[in-house]
Amino acid sequence: MTIVVAAVIERDGRILIGQRKVGQRHALKWEFPGGKVEPGEAPTDALRRELEEELAIQAEIGPELADYEYAYSERPAIRLIFYRVTRFQGAMKNLAFEQIRWESRGHLPDYDFLEGDVDFVRTLASVE
Repeated sequence: MTIVVAAVIERDGRILIGQRKVGQRHALKWEFPGGKVEPGEAPTDALRRELEEELAIQAEIGPELADYEYAYSERPAIRLIFYRVTRFQGAMKNLAFEQIRWESRGHLPDYDFLEGDVDFVRTLASVE
């Protein structure tokens, strides 16, 4: 099963979200930074690598926030693991998204997130 890791990066009461680029699968949908775990890679190591590749930051991976399986139509199920990130080094740069945005928790459900993230986003938005 493919494992996908994602970071809920928090700063000043806001959470970083990214919009997928035109031409990608699920183009212009919103998501949290992260990506696939490679064979033999620990999920937290994969997330550190992905955040370096996508945002040019060196992140301290915090506690796990959610871990569940989701199946997009006509595709095998994936395992999604979300981690909290509140500390990182480096000047953040958008290297992978159409756009990135810092948003308050309460406004996250207003965005068109990937279907696999929608329930998690609702839960996250309800916790202050």
